[in-house]
Amino acid sequence: MEQCCQEALHYGFAGVCLASRWMPLGRRLLGDRSPSKTKLVSVVGFPFGAVVGAIKRVEAEFATEAGADELDLVPDFALLIDGELTALHDEIAAIVELGLPVKLILEADQISSSQLEALVEVALDAGVAYLKTGSGYGPAVAPALVERLKLLARGQAKLKASGGIRNLEQALALVQAGAERLGTSRGVALAKEQRG
Repeated sequence: MEQCCQEALHYGFAGVCLASRWMPLGRRLLGDRSPSKTKLVSVVGFPFGAVVGAIKRVEAEFATEAGADELDLVPDFALLIDGELTALHDEIAAIVELGLPVKLILEADQISSSQLEALVEVALDAGVAYLKTGSGYGPAVAPALVERLKLLARGQAKLKASGGIRNLEQALALVQAGAERLGTSRGVALAKEQRG
């Protein structure tokens, strides 16, 4: 974890994403909060979202108090599948109201087109800052998905592409498609490749 945080600071990465239990250590390693520094990001309900909203709220509160700058939330996909969109909205809004930027992990390649559209609408209405393509568990994110999310977001949320980003060409294609952030465990390799 120390190496990860040092590399993120060295290369100027937007953030380091860690499990909530590592927030105190991550905050110490990244230093004080600053708008220009690498952000400390906590996942909430990771990786499957199959945790009741009240537990996610407690996890998000802990992460916030321990120094997180942003939260990456996995929603309860069972609520989406069952059509319980009001409950889904309330779960997301309860995390957004903590005041940190929230990225909603959509698992967009693993749900139907109509479910994706409904989830994006709920997310936008709840006030998320970012739509994140996925958790990284699944197929590699494609530029076409980012382009679709850009249309669905209608400028109301930023986009983060995540999952299977292996080379600079792929990363640049995702940015060209509209991603404002990339989620990858290969950030150092990509930065070195870009710098030549």
